[in-house]
Amino acid sequence: MNNHFTVTIHDDNGVKQYNLHHFVKQALLYAVLFLGSLGLISLGTIVYLDSRVDAIEVKRLKEQNDLIKLKEKNSELSQHIRGNEDKLADKKRELDKMSNSLSEIENMIGISPEEDMPLEKRVDLAKLNSENMVTLLQFIPSGSPIQYAGITSKFGYRHHPTLNRREFHRGSDMKAKMKTKVYATADGIVEFAGYHKKSGYGRLVILKHNYGFKTLYGHLNKVVIKSGTFVKKGDFIAYTGNSGMSSGPHLHYEVQFMSRPVNPFWFIKWNAQNYNEIFEKEKKIPWQSLITATAHIKVLKPTRAQPSSLPDPQSKGK
Repeated sequence: MNNHFTVTIHDDNGVKQYNLHHFVKQALLYAVLFLGSLGLISLGTIVYLDSRVDAIEVKRLKEQNDLIKLKEKNSELSQHIRGNEDKLADKKRELDKMSNSLSEIENMIGISPEEDMPLEKRVDLAKLNSENMVTLLQFIPSGSPIQYAGITSKFGYRHHPTLNRREFHRGSDMKAKMKTKVYATADGIVEFAGYHKKSGYGRLVILKHNYGFKTLYGHLNKVVIKSGTFVKKGDFIAYTGNSGMSSGPHLHYEVQFMSRPVNPFWFIKWNAQNYNEIFEKEKKIPWQSLITATAHIKVLKPTRAQPSSLPDPQSKGK
């Protein structure tokens, strides 16, 4: 077996021949194959790594964009949260203010809710009592029948200015110029409207109201309503004057309950702001029974006495 091979090299100096052992020949072949394979593997590895680097860079850029978007969303969310916190703070202030206002209303209409009662239930309770308050103020005489300017002669015993003797004054003489407009102080029926000779009230209007109440408006100059007609609280009914037994222009205003006179001053003062005061001042009326009797009644369109000026609590009519 020939285990050698010859390598011939031609150059300018001639031909040279080298004899190599076949084992060396195989070793060189393997080395060439190995280096070739290594080169191919290296090239493939470089190409693969390069593609991976590109993919990683693309992914990094995408994640970077996603991070920027996430930061923007977080910023928007933070602003939204701060906005909601501000709104909640405003709502809390509004609720606190509402609660304080509701407390004033509760004190005004005389209710005392439980300490931990929810605001919604407090509102419902106040609404129920307010509706009853509106009903009473609509059907029972309340407010001034004229633009209030004071009281010249109060309810009770006095020296009569024209009869010159001591007698019981059944109403309040309210200061008024001639032909001042007079208004009904509650819903009612006109029981009388005209000149009343026997009472000395001259031109007189008598309104019959619900639950046993009446109001009388005396010494009028002119009456603008007729007997038997229905009037609502605040309706214009007459002009003040000096008719009958009167020493000067004024309005004699009288309030009766079950045909008995009661002090009109507390009814003139009576309104939503001092709603409970009359219950303490006027003891002749069974208020609790009246409140119970009217609890189921709801006035859809309440009115008020016109004009709405109120007397000074320190007035001498007190």
